[in-house]
Amino acid sequence: MIKMRKYFFVIVFLTLSVLGTNAQCGIENKAFKSGEFLYYDLYFNWKFIWMKVGTASMSTVETIYQGAPAFRTSLITRGNNKLDKVFTMRDTLLSYCDKGLSPLYFRKGAREGSRYYVDEIWYSYPKSNCHLKQHRIEHDGRHVWKQSEYQDCIYDMMSIFLRARNFDASKFKKGQVIPMPISDAKHLTNSWLIYKGKETFKVEGTNEKFRCLVFSFMEREDGKDHELIRFFVTDDMNHIPVRLDMFLSFGSAKAFLKGYRGVRSPLKSRLN
Repeated sequence: MIKMRKYFFVIVFLTLSVLGTNAQCGIENKAFKSGEFLYYDLYFNWKFIWMKVGTASMSTVETIYQGAPAFRTSLITRGNNKLDKVFTMRDTLLSYCDKGLSPLYFRKGAREGSRYYVDEIWYSYPKSNCHLKQHRIEHDGRHVWKQSEYQDCIYDMMSIFLRARNFDASKFKKGQVIPMPISDAKHLTNSWLIYKGKETFKVEGTNEKFRCLVFSFMEREDGKDHELIRFFVTDDMNHIPVRLDMFLSFGSAKAFLKGYRGVRSPLKSRLN
């Protein structure tokens, strides 16, 4: 069964720049600052009725990692009793990136029903390659270790999100395809983004409207291409995700921006 939390975490795209611990994997941060907090409501379509099934929150702060300045980003999702009837969602993600947004460490703790597992990735950059030390704690308590090395930059669900917000979307053309090398503790995902153009989005329950860039996140599995999520990000320097449409094997889900504080730049995409 395809899990809803997988799609929410993958609010991402990919680009390359020259900055950070590894010159290949860094990008200049112009989108966010320390102290930013984003809040979301999660909805699920159950028998043609949209029901609120949980919340999510994301925070980014400056910190020190192994003696050097870094960003620490955390994402917490919590399903309510309605969602628990379908599957349990009690997940926490943690990411450390250097000030140039090259990934340093990633951890995900995920509870799905009675199943709980942990993913960890430690990054290093020998000879301009990207080396991953991967650790999975399976639901039965087994520890699985793996090491991988790539010539290209590899990211996780959190570090790619921070990079994505620093895209220069003015250079995108409708239909453009952007590769996305994302890894967990087990394998590299064959996935990519398609830029769909611009749309206006009205936040549920408010009068707020935003001019948004729209992307589809695609994945190839079992020889077939699948659209996993369509998301809307503000068309300004902040690139804040304000809406996500998630296509699940057992229904549809959505996430809507509920609140925000500590954003770096004026929200020029807001239309009222």
